[in-house]
Amino acid sequence: MTPRPRVVLGVGGGIAAYKACEVLRGLTETGHDVRVVPTEAALRFVGAATFEALSGHKVATGVFTDVPEVPHVRLGQEADLVLVVPATADLLARAAHGLADDLLTGTLLTARCPVLMAPAMHTEMWEHPATRANVATLRARGTVVTEPASGRLTGVDTGKGRLADPAEIVDLARLLLHRADALPRDLEGVRVVVSAGGTREPLDPVRFLGNRSSGKQGYALARTAAQRGAEVTLVSAHTLALPAPAGVEVVDVGTALQLRDAVHKAAATADVVVMAAAVADFRPADRAEFKIKKTDREPDPVGLTRNPDVLAELVAARRENPGSTQVIVGFAAETGDGRGDVLDHARAKLARKGCDLLVVNAVGAGRAFETEDNAGWLLGADGSEWRIELGSKAQMATEVWDAVGRLRRP
Repeated sequence: MTPRPRVVLGVGGGIAAYKACEVLRGLTETGHDVRVVPTEAALRFVGAATFEALSGHKVATGVFTDVPEVPHVRLGQEADLVLVVPATADLLARAAHGLADDLLTGTLLTARCPVLMAPAMHTEMWEHPATRANVATLRARGTVVTEPASGRLTGVDTGKGRLADPAEIVDLARLLLHRADALPRDLEGVRVVVSAGGTREPLDPVRFLGNRSSGKQGYALARTAAQRGAEVTLVSAHTLALPAPAGVEVVDVGTALQLRDAVHKAAATADVVVMAAAVADFRPADRAEFKIKKTDREPDPVGLTRNPDVLAELVAARRENPGSTQVIVGFAAETGDGRGDVLDHARAKLARKGCDLLVVNAVGAGRAFETEDNAGWLLGADGSEWRIELGSKAQMATEVWDAVGRLRRP
C-alpha cells in the first residue's frame, strides 16, 4: 500500500487562519496525511480542537510538547511538504532570519522537502521593503512564496495581500508534491496573456451557441505563470464559477469577437500568448431581438457566419514585426475521424496556424472538458513532439511553461 503524502500545515496568526481549515480539508480529502502546527497567535483565531478534528492528529505549538519525540526536528525531517497558511509578515520575517522560537519555525529550519508559504496581510505590510526583502531571501533559498490575491482585507480595506483562494493553495501544494521544482521564478519580468473558457454566441436574448470548456486549464496556466513570476493577463470567457487566480489581471469577455479584441489589446505588449480558450468557429448570422417562440411548425434554419481565427491573426501580427520574439502557444481539442487520428489533425493544424507550440487534447468520453485532470501531446514548430501524461491541469500547465522557457532561452 502506497503511504499517504505527509504534509505539515503551519498556520500563522492572522485573520485568514480560518481559511487554513479549508486547505486542511482539501488536502485530507485528496488522501494526504496532514499535521497542523499553528503558532500561539493562530490559536486565538481558530481553536486547536478544530484542527485536531479535521486532521486526526494532536496539535502543539511549542517545542516542549512531547519532548522525547523531538517534534521540532522530526516533523520537518519526515515531511514531504511544509505548507504555511497564512504566512503573516511576522512569520515571513522569522523564517527569513532563521529564528526557531516555536514548533513551526523550528520545523521550517529542519525541513528538506519543498516549502510553500501563502502570504496574507495588509497591502502596506506586503509592500514594505522589509517584507519584500524577506520574501526575496526565502525565494533565493528555494522556498516557494506565492503571490497574494487582491481584494477585501480586514475592515473596509481592499488591496493586494489577501490570501489566495484555498482551492488554489491546495492545487499548488499538490503540484509541488508531484514535482518539487514545478514553480521556479523563471518568468520574472515576462508579460503573459492567457485566454480561457468557452465563448458564447447569442441566438436570441435567452439562447446561445457554445461549447463545454470550463476554463480550468486556462486558469491553471495563468495561476502557474503568476507563481513563476510572470505578469499575467487572463482573458476569461464564461468562467464565473472559478475564482480569479492570485496575482493575475482578469478580463471578462463573452463572445468570440469580444475575446478577439481583448486578446489583441493585451498581446500588443506581451512576451508570450497562450490561446487556451475554446473560441467558437461560427456565430449566428442574425441575432433575434426577442426570444424565439416555440410554435407548431418547424423552426427556421439558423444561418451561421464564420468567426475570426484569433490564433492565426496573432501569428500574422507577429510576422509583420520581424524583430518580435513573442512566443505563441495554441490549443487544439481534437477527435479522430475517417481522415486521420488526433495527432494527424493536430500536426496539420500546427502547420496551418504557424504558432510555436500546439497543446493537443483528445476530447470526448469524459476527457479534457469539464474534468480536473488532463493529458495530451505538445507539438513544436521545429517538429518536436512529446506526450503529456495524465495528471492535474496544473501539471500540464507546468509542462507548457517549461516548453515556453526552452524556446525563450538563447
